Amino acid sequence: MSDVIKVLIVEDDNLIAKRYQMILGKDPQIEFIGRAASGYEGTMLAALYRPDIILMDIELEDKEAGLRAASEILTYMPDIKILMLTVCETDDMVFRAFEMGVTNYLLKNMSADAILDSVKDAYYGMPSLHANIAGKITREFKRIKTVEDSLLRNFHRLTMLTPTELEVLDLLMKDYTRSEICKQRHVEPSTLKSQIHSIIKKFEKDSVQDVIAILRELHIPEILAQRKGSLPMSGDSGSGLET
Repeated sequence: MSDVIKVLIVEDDNLIAKRYQMILGKDPQIEFIGRAASGYEGTMLAALYRPDIILMDIELEDKEAGLRAASEILTYMPDIKILMLTVCETDDMVFRAFEMGVTNYLLKNMSADAILDSVKDAYYGMPSLHANIAGKITREFKRIKTVEDSLLRNFHRLTMLTPTELEVLDLLMKDYTRSEICKQRHVEPSTLKSQIHSIIKKFEKDSVQDVIAILRELHIPEILAQRKGSLPMSGDSGSGLET
């Protein structure tokens, strides 16, 4: 790495671009090398000047031009560190930006010191996330972990059902009434009641409605529809609940 950090600004608002240029110009370690006003121009200048850091606005010629430009730049010049600029961070934009490999996400109203620190942190490989962004990412990872755990746990419970219990559960998720299920499967209501009780017990829920709610929340009915009959079953037709 060179001693001077070369920074390119991609921002279509002249006043905001000037502010960033003035902030960068006050630090002798940072060299402002140019400014682009569109995603297309930013991509061209990135290829021409090979900056160390790019301050990239998200909304340029359209609302996602900055994201497209960042993706293009990182595909062909992955060593460049991109800091996305925005006035209002949304979860979707934050996660899409980080998924494509941007280094950090800065709010446009951040202080001059915070902007300079973010540029240097990115250059030296120590990006520090704004508290709002860090909180979003932490919550998203927690949510993903919870969903994955829940999905695996409930798939495991599905494998504990007998073929008959799985068929009953499938009909319940399709909103068949109990009387309709009894007629379709040619069973007595007491038999169906026992089968449903077994399903509830295996899922450790209070009611079959609770079971259906969690399975729908995890989109398991759609998964079952695509893979009908492919889940391994621990029970068989001699389970005692079969008719």
